[in-house]
Amino acid sequence: MPSTAERGCLLIADISGYTDYVVTSPLEYAEDVVADMTAAVVERLEPILRVNKLEGDAAFGYVLEDGLDGSMLLDTIEECYFGFRRRLRGIEHSTSCTCNACAKAPQLNLKFVVHYGEFIRRPGSRGEELTGHDVILVHRLLKNTAAEVLGLHGYALCTEACVNALGLDPVALGMLAHSERYDHVGEVPGWIVDLETRWEAERERRQVFVEPHEASFAVEVVLPASPAVAWEYLTSPQRRLLWQVDEIEQADEGGRRCTGTSSVCVDGRAKIYEEILDWRPFDYFTERNTLPGGIRVVQTTSLEADGGLTRVVTRGRPDGGRRLGWLAAGPRVRRRLQARYERLARLMPVEIPEERRLPLAAV
Repeated sequence: MPSTAERGCLLIADISGYTDYVVTSPLEYAEDVVADMTAAVVERLEPILRVNKLEGDAAFGYVLEDGLDGSMLLDTIEECYFGFRRRLRGIEHSTSCTCNACAKAPQLNLKFVVHYGEFIRRPGSRGEELTGHDVILVHRLLKNTAAEVLGLHGYALCTEACVNALGLDPVALGMLAHSERYDHVGEVPGWIVDLETRWEAERERRQVFVEPHEASFAVEVVLPASPAVAWEYLTSPQRRLLWQVDEIEQADEGGRRCTGTSSVCVDGRAKIYEEILDWRPFDYFTERNTLPGGIRVVQTTSLEADGGLTRVVTRGRPDGGRRLGWLAAGPRVRRRLQARYERLARLMPVEIPEERRLPLAAV
């Protein structure tokens, strides 16, 4: 393990309202609920970040500089928050118990603090230990004024150092400017993502999904990775250049891939215009591709965990236009995607065991 200083993003996910919840609820039940919620948070963070340790009601993790992808990190934070809120809603709707541990569980919330800086990793008695000024700072940021100033309890506070390192445009992303001041540190400028508003918007957002019965074709592959890692290979421009296209010019929103993001991809001599219609990390995404000749196809790519692997299915259908044109272009789109998925499967860093391999299907 290196003993020299490294750089990267440090993240803490902290359950808000924990103290009041535990104090006013039967201890054994309250601790079970919190332990369940914390495990769910860690499960969603770990594919992208290395969770260093659990700190009571919080999880502390990091990602090294060479693994940074701003869009993936924000997607991970949001998906973690959405999963947390779904779990709370499930507790609320699935139990008739009237004890405080069940009745007050929906009052819990989740906040994140994210900072970019320098740290040293050392072996410790309980595993890996992180030390350094920035490790101290990210922990101090847990005590902040976001709830008092902005009225938020579900949020992600990203320091300005983090936003700059990730190449994000916080104004374009609708983030809220916020700063904190600490003794011996001074002013710490940053930006806040309002996760509560994002959760409400997620619940209301219209779904765009190509169902099996309306698909003109489907291509399926199993990848030796978690859904989050498979998602990165399928959507990150840097990863896609390794297996799918020769060049990508992406017009994203503030440095983040999301619904509305458009791209121009070069595949050989052909230019393909892409627009994301629906974006649900790490479940599925739907895009409209405009091919040479003006032929348009809508494709949904869905991901499903399968015993440590991920089953990826892409279904496509024509989006208006000339039927005769699609009859000629549709099979080419399917064959091209099948060839690309074969390349992606070979590219993945871990091989699939022989008995788990799934032949690429095209129907």
